[in-house]
Order: sequence, then C-alpha cells, then structure tokens
Amino acid sequence: MLSRIRYFLADVLHWIRTHAGQAGIAVAVVAAAVVVALFAAGELGGNEEPVTSPAPEVIVRTEEAPEETEQLGFPAFATRNTTRVSGIDPIANAAGVALAAFPSTGGVEGPPAVALVDATDWPAGVAASSLVATPVGAPLLLTDGDDLPDLTEQALDALAPSGSPDTDGNELFAIGTPAPDGVKALDVDGANPAEIAAEVAKLRAKLAGAPDHVVVASSDDPAFAMPAAAWAARSGDPVLFAQRNSVPKPTLDVLADAENTRVYILGGEDVISQKAERQLDEAAKGPVTRAAEEDDPVANAVAFARYVDGSFGWNINDPGHGFVIASADRPADAGAAAALSAGGTWGPLLVTDDAEAPPPDLEGYLLDLKPGYEDDPTRAVYNHIWIVGDESAVSVDFQAAVDEIAEVAPIRSGSGDSLLGPAPGTPEPESGQDAETKQNDDRKPKR
Repeated sequence: MLSRIRYFLADVLHWIRTHAGQAGIAVAVVAAAVVVALFAAGELGGNEEPVTSPAPEVIVRTEEAPEETEQLGFPAFATRNTTRVSGIDPIANAAGVALAAFPSTGGVEGPPAVALVDATDWPAGVAASSLVATPVGAPLLLTDGDDLPDLTEQALDALAPSGSPDTDGNELFAIGTPAPDGVKALDVDGANPAEIAAEVAKLRAKLAGAPDHVVVASSDDPAFAMPAAAWAARSGDPVLFAQRNSVPKPTLDVLADAENTRVYILGGEDVISQKAERQLDEAAKGPVTRAAEEDDPVANAVAFARYVDGSFGWNINDPGHGFVIASADRPADAGAAAALSAGGTWGPLLVTDDAEAPPPDLEGYLLDLKPGYEDDPTRAVYNHIWIVGDESAVSVDFQAAVDEIAEVAPIRSGSGDSLLGPAPGTPEPESGQDAETKQNDDRKPKR
C-alpha cells in the first residue's frame, strides 16, 4: 500500500513541477486530500492491516507577488548609479557594509579579523578605520555600549574571522569596548578619543609597519573628521585627534616617535587653530600641512577628496570613480562605512548636511566629475555612489538627484555642442560679428 501511495505522490509532484499557476496548487491540494482519504479508508490497501501512524501532509507555500511598487525596494535600494546601505542606525549600517565588503559565502573567505567599536564612540570608529586597510583587513562592527546587538552578532557569525599572521592571530580587535566570548581578541583601550586613537596607531604600526603619513582630525567637530575614516581605510594611515586650540599629549607622543612622517590636518583654522597647528609642528619630525582648510564640513570633504600631495590624498578630479555619501548628523556612519572605501570602487567619503537635496558644494563637485562619452557609452568611465543610511539620513529625492548627476552623458550633440557644458574656468565663447572681427584683427600684422 505504502509503495503505491509513494508512486501516486511522485506523479502528483511531477505534475506540479511541470504545471505552474493556481490550478496546479488546487490540484495538488485535492490530490493530497484523496491520498489521505484513501489511506484512511484502506481503498488502496485491500486486506492489508491498517496503519496507525499519522496521515501524510502535503503543504503548498506561496508568496504573494508585490502589489505596490514600494514593495520592490526601488529606487531606495539602488538606482543606475547608486546603492544604498539602508540601516536605521550605524549598527545596522556597519553590519551591512561588512557583509557587502566581505560576502563570506560561496567559498569566499571572510576577513581575517573585525574591529569592534561602541556605536556611541564615533572617534574610535574613525581611528579604527585604519585597521580596515590591507594587510590587516578588519572591517568595523558596532556594539551598543557593552551589549552585542543581534545584527552585530549575526554579522560576526557570518564573517567568521579566523585570524592571520597579519592580525597576529587575532580574530577581533575590541576598540574601547568589551570583546565577546568565543573569539581570540585583542583589547585596545583608552580614557579618551586621543588615547584610543594613539593606541590604534601603535597597533597599526606594529602589524603593518610605520606609516608615511598621519591624519590629524578634530575630536570636537565630527563632521570635519568623518572623511578621515575613508582615507584611513583606503591607505592605512592612522588618524589622530586634536582640539580646536590644543593637541592632546597622546597625539603629540605618537608624532614625536614617528620618523619622517608627514602630518596632514583636516579642517580650517576655525576647526583646528594655528595655535594647535604650531603644537603639531613642534612635535612632528615631518612637515605639517593642511589637506583641507574649509570652514564648512561639506566643502571640506570635497576639498579633501580633491587633494593630493605625492602619495597622499584621493586626487579625485576626473570622472570614473566611486564615492560614499553619509549624513553629517550621523558621524558613527563614517567608521561603519569605511570598508566601502577599501575595495570595490575605492571612493572618498563625502558628507551632506541636508537630507533632502545635495548641498551646492557637493552638487558642484559631482557635476564637475560627471562622466561623458563621444560615440559609445559602453566604452565610457562611470561613477558609482554609495548612500549610507535610511531615508531619514539621506532621502530618496537626494539619491535620485545624485544618480542623475552621476549618469554618463553624451559629450556632443548633433550640432557639435557639448551637453556637459564647458569645463570650469573656460572663458565665455565670443559670438557673431564681434568674434569674427576680433579674429580678423588678430590676423593683421602688428606695427
């Protein structure tokens, strides 16, 4: 009897696989009911003994198709040229970024280690971003004080760091926060942001060698310090902290011990004053330079993205790059997103102080780098922008605006005019009789 039921069920399942739609589901359910009835009545079994085990169940699960476009997740999740990490807070964003940067599935190994930072300690996140860079390769995950949030725990399990010679065998670096049980961890502690940053700098130097550059950022104005996290993840350069009119001793001590290391300040004199700059200059054994000296955080981030001095600086002044945009109101997102700048499209962190539309300095910069093509768009270079945070941090309207700016455009129309406009600083073209007269005058011999 049981063998005949198995053959019958096999026929039903074969039919379901080859016939889609609600009719197939209905027939499957009816067939299951028939099997149950026949089983109970003994119709298929003849004179065989009845079976006392429960009757088999056939369960058909279906998912309803989205009925509204909002359920599709677009354009908030992604557009042609943008991708959003849509965490409701930096804890969620850090987990999402770590898994995006290190998928850790399909036979791909996870990172050798992770760095764990308290979500309320944004300076520690910025400083720890240097551990993201090779050869250490430790993306950030965030705690909620001493508690390990579920998202962080799940991401840690998925990443499954196993240590490496470049991490000195450590699977986790606990930066000013307790390490969870069950992992080989190294604690990095300090009483304040400057102390923690100094200890991270020493750890980075121990694992990867002495740096050629050091970034000094403000511990008082987080929006000015945020872009340092992306560069630290890209380069491995440590980030140290200064206040507006003074430099803490831990920062000065690291600079005094660093041989031939160039120091770069982020922010204008309203952020880190000349008085603080003189203290840095006295302690450092290499030159001290301002890599960005704007007094507005949005403009300062743009200036830093453009900056270059030898091997230091993004030097992004042409199309064909990645970018990361985060809200200036959520400084912990800088460390959370740092791994996006250490792989993939390797982009600088830009900040916005307006959730609804790109501020003029940011919009102008992206327009300046808008990619174009003459004949074949498939041979063009492209820009890609990561958006960090949910719609309360950066709105979909903002995302749509930067997507349009980033879209590759034809350089010339049928008339031969540029659709991108003249490059910045290009003189206004002369037109009509005046231009022709000037051209003829220029051809006349000079007396």
